[in-house]
Amino acid sequence: MKIGMIGLGKMGGNMAERLIRGGHGIVGYARHEEAVRALEEKGGTGAGSIGELTGMLDTPRVVWIMVPAGRPVDSVIEELFSHLDKGDIIIDGGNSRYTDTKRRAAALRDAGLNMVDVGTSGGVWGLAEGYSMMVGGEKETVEILRPILETLAPAPDMGWGHVGPSGAGHFVKMVHNGIEYGMMQAFAEGFAIMKAKDEFDIDLHNVSGIWRYGSVVRSWLLDLIADALDGDQELPGIAPFVSDSGEGRWTAIEAIDLGVPAPVISLALSERFRSQNDNSYADRLLAAMRNKFGGHEVKSR
Repeated sequence: MKIGMIGLGKMGGNMAERLIRGGHGIVGYARHEEAVRALEEKGGTGAGSIGELTGMLDTPRVVWIMVPAGRPVDSVIEELFSHLDKGDIIIDGGNSRYTDTKRRAAALRDAGLNMVDVGTSGGVWGLAEGYSMMVGGEKETVEILRPILETLAPAPDMGWGHVGPSGAGHFVKMVHNGIEYGMMQAFAEGFAIMKAKDEFDIDLHNVSGIWRYGSVVRSWLLDLIADALDGDQELPGIAPFVSDSGEGRWTAIEAIDLGVPAPVISLALSERFRSQNDNSYADRLLAAMRNKFGGHEVKSR
């Protein structure tokens, strides 16, 4: 198939390259010219504008958007609108909030355009290993995209699937990322406990290697931990600051709205917030309270 790819960053660029390797024709556009040149060096065709990109595609046109969630997605769709015809397909493969996806899909449907949301997981390893894709949209439209999805997936019949109507793909990816928060937090806490046990002087890299095989906690995350600990286990140069990109917040909010208890995900999210605050007012107030009721020492800043 011939596909337009808008957004050629770490994810979009690698996805485009995997599609090229799979025999698909890729026309790419990005704000940064060096990203477009990199695509051309890999066998793709560069475009200088969104209009030029759509002009090089066969009908029905298929355009995959890989830009940051929120206003950037709306901006791209608004610009695409005047260059597309009825029956053309827009794919949003980023981490958009599912409610935004439902809104966009409804507006495009009224204009005769099709929208498919693909919650995409795999990160920088997706180029070599393939991507896990949770697909939302009309079943007939998803079937048109099957050759693309089968190429991007780890195998044609593995790692991807149609999960429901418009918005469902991004909803499932949102929950996926919320689960990811909890799993990462549990691993981090467990290794921190072992590190604090000076009595045994535990080699954390050795433990991560043992757990990778046969253990019930073996996982890709554990593989990444082993890689991170293969060296100075103090992790010098890495600040104790953990960003959150939004999906964990949305998952926790959705759990509250649905009345579904999600304490692990919610606490993992709170821990990320905590890491981002190097001057916690709450912690200072806690110290002040301990001093007031028990005379406990207060450390000066």
